[in-house]
Amino acid sequence: MNYKLALVAIALIGQSAVARAPQHLATAALVTSDGKDVGKATINEHGGRLHLTLHVLRQTPGEHGLHIHTTGLCTPPDFASAGGHWNPAGHQHGLQNPMGAHAGDMANLTVGANGVGRAHIDLGPGSLSGGNSPLLDRDGATIVVHETADDMKTDPSGNSGKRLVCGVFKKR
Repeated sequence: MNYKLALVAIALIGQSAVARAPQHLATAALVTSDGKDVGKATINEHGGRLHLTLHVLRQTPGEHGLHIHTTGLCTPPDFASAGGHWNPAGHQHGLQNPMGAHAGDMANLTVGANGVGRAHIDLGPGSLSGGNSPLLDRDGATIVVHETADDMKTDPSGNSGKRLVCGVFKKR
């Protein structure tokens, strides 16, 4: 009898651990215009805020603009299908813009001499699928790594150059 109780307790503990796992998560496989897999991005919704984690490989060393775009499409070769920056409040571009930044504007991604870049960014208040301006609305969202650094103020994209890497977010 104690054996059965122990098995039930283990099962309940396992279910409890699963219930505590993040329920609001979206991931994007990052690809180049020729379809090469070069990394992953994850957005986690927690406490009414969105948090991004990104890992990219085989990229040109230096600073690169990094933005969340409004449409869940990454059609090569230029990824124009991703649309503009996620901007539910209708602000202008750039973290240094006195008129406020797009919700999809972020600090530049630094890629090291080894071609690897990592980022952990608090995107601020928001939701993946609920509320007035969810990131994953009916046409989805993408993340884009640009050719050069974002100047943080020039509308609409900070003079950050071509779109080199793109990933479509999918809710998990």
